[in-house]
Amino acid sequence: MAQNVAESLLEVLASVGAQDIFGVTGDALNPLVEGIRKDNRFRWIGVRHEEHAGYAAFAQSEITGRIGVCAGTTGPGALHLVNGLYNAKKEGGAVVAITGQVPRSQRGSDFHKEIDLAKMFDDICGYQAHIESAAQMPRMAAIAVQKALAERMVVRIEIPSDVIGAEVPSQHFRRPIVDSASTLVPEHAALERAAQIIAQGKRVAFFCGIGCRDCKDEVVALAQRIGAPIAHTLRAKDIFDYDDEGVIGMTGLIGNPGGYHAVLDCDVLVMLGTDFPYDEFLPGGIEIIQIDRKVDHIGRRAPVTLGLVGGVKETLEALDPLIESKPGGKFLHHLGHLRDKWMGQMDKQSSLSRTDEPLHPQIFARAISDRAADDALFAVDVGECTIWLARQMRMRGGRRMVGSFNHGSLGAGLPVALGAAALDPTRQVWALCGDGGFGMSMNDFVTAVRYNWPIKVIVFNNSEFSFVKMEMEVAGLPTFPDATALLNPNFAEYARACGGEGVRVEHAADILPAVEQAIASDKPFIIDAIVSSGELTMPPHISVQEGYGFGISKVKEALLGLKGDHDVWRQWRDEFRANVF
Repeated sequence: MAQNVAESLLEVLASVGAQDIFGVTGDALNPLVEGIRKDNRFRWIGVRHEEHAGYAAFAQSEITGRIGVCAGTTGPGALHLVNGLYNAKKEGGAVVAITGQVPRSQRGSDFHKEIDLAKMFDDICGYQAHIESAAQMPRMAAIAVQKALAERMVVRIEIPSDVIGAEVPSQHFRRPIVDSASTLVPEHAALERAAQIIAQGKRVAFFCGIGCRDCKDEVVALAQRIGAPIAHTLRAKDIFDYDDEGVIGMTGLIGNPGGYHAVLDCDVLVMLGTDFPYDEFLPGGIEIIQIDRKVDHIGRRAPVTLGLVGGVKETLEALDPLIESKPGGKFLHHLGHLRDKWMGQMDKQSSLSRTDEPLHPQIFARAISDRAADDALFAVDVGECTIWLARQMRMRGGRRMVGSFNHGSLGAGLPVALGAAALDPTRQVWALCGDGGFGMSMNDFVTAVRYNWPIKVIVFNNSEFSFVKMEMEVAGLPTFPDATALLNPNFAEYARACGGEGVRVEHAADILPAVEQAIASDKPFIIDAIVSSGELTMPPHISVQEGYGFGISKVKEALLGLKGDHDVWRQWRDEFRANVF
């Protein structure tokens, strides 16, 4: 049966299980949309902004381990994909982006909407397929899809508007996509050297990242056998939970003291599947073993003694018989004490007895954590909402979290939730958003309404970019409301205007009913949480420079207050109320 270029592309995508294509259609994509209309294997999911299509496609790739697909038409439609796709690149997502292009005969003439997309996407895509003739299909599409799937990268398939509807002359190159997993194990001599280093250590610690996704049990078992504490990155929070033996928690800017000291006070650090970027939280002058599938990750964050290129699971399976058991000592006991003390402090911060108004955001986070489904998925935006997830929420059981953890882009929370909900509308999906991030993507809340996806959105509404304000203060700068303050609508009323449901919460007694109402709702739901802007989100260890900068900031703010800036006194009042418990 004859196929045009768009239909041939769909055949390739279907062969690897792709179903949803997120995008905004336009002239160059219309034949693709027509092909989807006639093919019941696919759904075209029309979003209100192509950037959100990129985030949603990334979310599906992250959750399933397969590919996600998004599309944008020529020129500006394709460019709107950029930020969502950059997030996919930084997070290791396998995403196929389909973009249109102006007719071949007009290329180079500064035609309407003509843009050199190859240059624009060069830093994002690991591969770009330029379909200049129908004869290039399906071979070029197969190459692109296979690279995305096997190498976990973003690829782009560009099809001019005068090619996408053309008939493919031959299916000679149609073939199955290579889709089998391969194991990668270091040589035996390197494994023996790793075992020797671990045997000689008196304070061995594991530092685990997203590369441990498929081998949590192996990591926990080996750590327990040698008495090693387990610290982890933010991205690994939904792999390791405090209920797991030996797990101390996170290090880094939003980590806890136990995780901080586990990494910095050990004499042997074993880094497992992590490319943790904050080298100030990594030690020097000790023995460091790093295991990672990607050789370019080895040693670029810390002075590594021994690098092992391999998958964490298969490497640990090969390493385990070479390591002798040894009991945990004072080091592990001390870190456990720090962890328990920290968790007690987090319990106090999130107690419903803290009824000060504006409300404490930690209470909302804990209430959701305690009541969300055991397999709930949390789509996390950027800003202080990430801190509340890291400190007050638990990812035990089958829970997952997805966000812009490496790219750090505001506005990711809602569209990530859309991608997750499209996969399984019966799964409980929460979007944790600040008011700044939600304001960037709120136009696509109506997409959840359109497709009947009952996502639950909490907007931590403190009417400012509060994380940015904290960055200013640590740098020794006074806050500048013209830059950080926000004027917000009533988000609950907005939810209802879109056809969803919502509730605005200003009193502590209404927090639990709001969470339960959101869970029970069969419509997209927004909790507009009116919270304090005065929370001080301190790291587990404060450097002299950070403390000095914060102090200088307060001096500058006091001078502004004495000159008549009454917002400074209001801000100080809110900070005092928020941080006394």
